[in-house]
Amino acid sequence: MAGVNKVILVGNLGKDPEVRYLDNNKVVANLTLATTENYKDRNGNKVENTEWHDLELWDGLAKIAEQYLTKGKSIYVEGKIKTDSWKDDQGNNKYRTRIRVQNMTMLGSGGSGNSGIAPEQLNPIEKPATPNPPVSPGVETESDDLPF
Repeated sequence: MAGVNKVILVGNLGKDPEVRYLDNNKVVANLTLATTENYKDRNGNKVENTEWHDLELWDGLAKIAEQYLTKGKSIYVEGKIKTDSWKDDQGNNKYRTRIRVQNMTMLGSGGSGNSGIAPEQLNPIEKPATPNPPVSPGVETESDDLPF
């Protein structure tokens, strides 16, 4: 069975892109992206949880990142998870996980961290509207508290 390796992130850049030009006209940009989740814990206290993601953009996307992206800019990215593993000088296993970006959209005016677009508005997977079931005249329908 085939698998799916797809990541969608919306967040703010933690620093300016680091861009390197390699042999054979290849360009790579490395970015850090912060995604922040706000929720209330069991005691009703507001909790803010920030995750940092290492992004890798190649060629055309890397050139766009170099030209237009700066620290604080809000972006939407789609990509896949890539993990490198190696042994350090002491023989310990080391790992690095990054997101190889395949699609990027710049959001808002940047710098403020507020793009004016709620993440749920960016969801590329549209949920179809649930139609009301047909009701015959004279037949009462029951309402329950089930979430589906």
